[in-house]
Amino acid sequence: MSAADAPTMADEFQTFLALMGRLNYTWTNTESLLIHMIAGLADVTKEVATVIFLTLNTSRARIDLVERLAKLDAQKPDLREEVLSLTRDMHKTLKLKNKYNHCIYSFDNEGRNASTILMRISDQKHKIEYGKSSPINAREITLVRETIQKTQTLNKSLWEFFKQRKFPV
Repeated sequence: MSAADAPTMADEFQTFLALMGRLNYTWTNTESLLIHMIAGLADVTKEVATVIFLTLNTSRARIDLVERLAKLDAQKPDLREEVLSLTRDMHKTLKLKNKYNHCIYSFDNEGRNASTILMRISDQKHKIEYGKSSPINAREITLVRETIQKTQTLNKSLWEFFKQRKFPV
């Protein structure tokens, strides 16, 4: 491949943006499966679980609820461990999704060399840190692709879990 045929940084950023759309779609589709998890763990109808799910306004709150329901004494230990394993996988996806959805993007003076600037404060012992920057490069694109694949696999695992545990679907 000649230098003229090599992907440009603009192409790389466009690929990244398209992958972010896929990551968000894949995450949202998988997160909605928490409705079935809530229904099964709380022993409520899917309709009630949907209202609970929609009342909680963050992914973190929804996952926290599912984990807390799983940790109740009434739950069997094997069910608890299986649920917590699934939610651990969800946390991994959520972390990367949030990284890119809660940042700003910066470029050099020519509109190239895309990077992210995290919009989060990190409290240290005697100071705060913010504005951590990291480049959007082939390594990050690969990480997003891998996360999409892992989320799709998680989605299938959740459906199998619901079938095995006879959770409302």
